[in-house]
Amino acid sequence: MSMVEFAYLNGKIVHWDDAKVHIFAPVAKYGLGVFEGIRGYWNDEAQQLYLFRVAEHLQRYAFSQKAMRFDQGPSSEELTKALVRLCRANGFRTNVHIRMMAFIQSGELEATGPIGTAVTALPRETDRQIAEGASVQISSWMRMPDNVMPARIKCNANYHNSRLAVMQAQRDGYDQSFLLNSRGKLAEASAMCVFILRNGQLITPSGTNDILESITRQTVIELAREYLGLETVERDVDRSELILAQEVFYCGTAAEITPVISIDRMVVGNGQPGPVTQHLIDTYGAIVTGKNDAHGSWRTPVF
Repeated sequence: MSMVEFAYLNGKIVHWDDAKVHIFAPVAKYGLGVFEGIRGYWNDEAQQLYLFRVAEHLQRYAFSQKAMRFDQGPSSEELTKALVRLCRANGFRTNVHIRMMAFIQSGELEATGPIGTAVTALPRETDRQIAEGASVQISSWMRMPDNVMPARIKCNANYHNSRLAVMQAQRDGYDQSFLLNSRGKLAEASAMCVFILRNGQLITPSGTNDILESITRQTVIELAREYLGLETVERDVDRSELILAQEVFYCGTAAEITPVISIDRMVVGNGQPGPVTQHLIDTYGAIVTGKNDAHGSWRTPVF
């Protein structure tokens, strides 16, 4: 039994232990699924749970299904209602991480349907590395090129690449890994996008460097412009720039904004989260929880 009571499966709120698919389903055999990770943030003062940037997540969810040639699934309106229904059913009064998945329920490798929909939500608090910073290894695993797997979408099978890299890093004594692409340029962390600060300039690998088209990455770009007056440069990033940077951080729905304090055991900056990174962490935290009421369209209230 899970720590939560309910999940969502194919249009229904079901008990957690009843949210099952067959072992012969293509999602089990071949990883034929796409997903979104969505965060919910509890505001105790307002007694409200806010889901962050649901519309943008659902747009990418639809694009991922199109790229994988899936048949049409439920509409964005239906899925938004499903997210709210599930969070209400579980009565969350804490931060949560939601995983929504579209998957092929039957058939062989070339099947495009029928489409199943599963949504789970679990309590998830802020990771300690956001306060303390993370150590990173440059992985020996290469980020898969877009002409091998569509890196810019959230296809289940893509995450084997990230899994191998982060497992290697952790077994070698690091917290996280950075993957280079086939041209030797920085792509991303294992399932997160990367930013560096060099000479007062915020830089991130461009969308043509085999990265996920990240919603958190776009949020950081907008917040850096609005609150710090920093325009982000999207370009190739060389490996050596990572150790020359004054600040480095990675970001994603699950990781939020996490400072990097060392890379390949070389200290980044002074070995502490930098002021630009910390400002972005604080601003992001205030907006997602609704403590800063800017960008209200980014927050979907549950209660």
